[in-house]
Amino acid sequence: MSDTTTYWLERAWTGTGPVRDGVRVDVTDGVFSGVQQGPPDGANRLAGLTVPGLANCHSHAFHRALRGRTQRGRGTFWTWREQMYAVASRLTPDSYFELARATYREMVSVGITSVGEFHYLHHNPDGTPYDDPNEMGHALVQAAREAGIRIALLDTCYLASAIGQPPEGVQVRFSDGTAEAWADRVSRRADTPADRPGSVVWGAAIHSVRAVPRDQMGGVVRWADEHAAPLHVHLSEQVAENDASVAAYGLTPTQVLADAGALGDRTSAVHATHLTSVDVKLLGGSGTYANLCPTTERDLGDGIGPSRLLHDAGAPLTLGSDSHAVVDLFEEMRAVELDERLATQQRGHWSAGELLRAATRDGQRSLGFDGVGRIEVGAPADLVTLDTTSPRTAGTGADEATAVFAATGADVAQVLRDGVLVAAGDDRRAIGADLDRVIRSIWEG
Repeated sequence: MSDTTTYWLERAWTGTGPVRDGVRVDVTDGVFSGVQQGPPDGANRLAGLTVPGLANCHSHAFHRALRGRTQRGRGTFWTWREQMYAVASRLTPDSYFELARATYREMVSVGITSVGEFHYLHHNPDGTPYDDPNEMGHALVQAAREAGIRIALLDTCYLASAIGQPPEGVQVRFSDGTAEAWADRVSRRADTPADRPGSVVWGAAIHSVRAVPRDQMGGVVRWADEHAAPLHVHLSEQVAENDASVAAYGLTPTQVLADAGALGDRTSAVHATHLTSVDVKLLGGSGTYANLCPTTERDLGDGIGPSRLLHDAGAPLTLGSDSHAVVDLFEEMRAVELDERLATQQRGHWSAGELLRAATRDGQRSLGFDGVGRIEVGAPADLVTLDTTSPRTAGTGADEATAVFAATGADVAQVLRDGVLVAAGDDRRAIGADLDRVIRSIWEG
């Protein structure tokens, strides 16, 4: 016999419409079985503002070890990349698991209940496969399970250091040699045991037009189509990527992907920063998600993507923390609007409700977690409750604008995923200690 737990949400944004007062939700077997306004009698009270679970749609878990280190001094995206490769060269399945688990725990603590892990660290440092050729991916899934977060493992095809150039240095860890070999490896991946239904999605990724030759892209697209899997790709993050694509193919990266059949409503274009008007039409017309990562794009000096143009053309917005210079989806939400203001010298491009939808239901859908990201009957019971009396949120109205333009991850008081408590505010000190221990061991080992 199923047990039902009832919560009374003092204030709630359910996924549509304005914030409502006094929402009673019944949770049965991890799913909302009742949602209605009513008194708090007999219910577990959640004081503050509650929103659905957030989706971090673009993560490289091992980049968390770079925070506070790559920001020192000057440099470019390319010098940052060399520091990132230094971490990639050090990781083992065990240290990858520990770093990912600590990073995912940080995500859960700030209200993220699902993560899209863009995973390309596949093999031994010399490029030879592990005995289990998917051991690094399985380490990530196990880390997510122990941290209490859903994971879409976006297994990434990475075959070249640049267009026409073989992998170099640590990149041999990333490469399967061909898209056919990549597909063979991921097809031999076994589902890990004891996963709650809906907690793991097996997805795919084309690293970039730079790293996957045009004649190899079709193999990744076919695998994603055959498995109805989400397909993600880094797109036009750097002007240099566009220049190389035009020089090699006579086409922008977006046009190359379109010719390969890679665009569509299961595809997410990550960054989508330096686009032509034709690119915007191709992405929007195909319903491809535009996955922006503003704090990383800002940190690396990448530029500001045309978020509103893409959305209005038909490309739904989603968000990610990418390199984890910041892990805070509330910051990513407001950064979309604030960056548009800087680029256009005008205000008011995005409403708070639109940005919350990007961070919840649209983000969850782009990872293959359909139905997550809303507070309604039949949906998985994810609840993220914000303290509306903190120095950041006090006096701001306890509504959508509070969540997007006032709150930070530090204001998350409690997180339920599938009806189970996975984070509370007093967990942060332990999470910080774990991160410090793991990251120190990687750099000092």
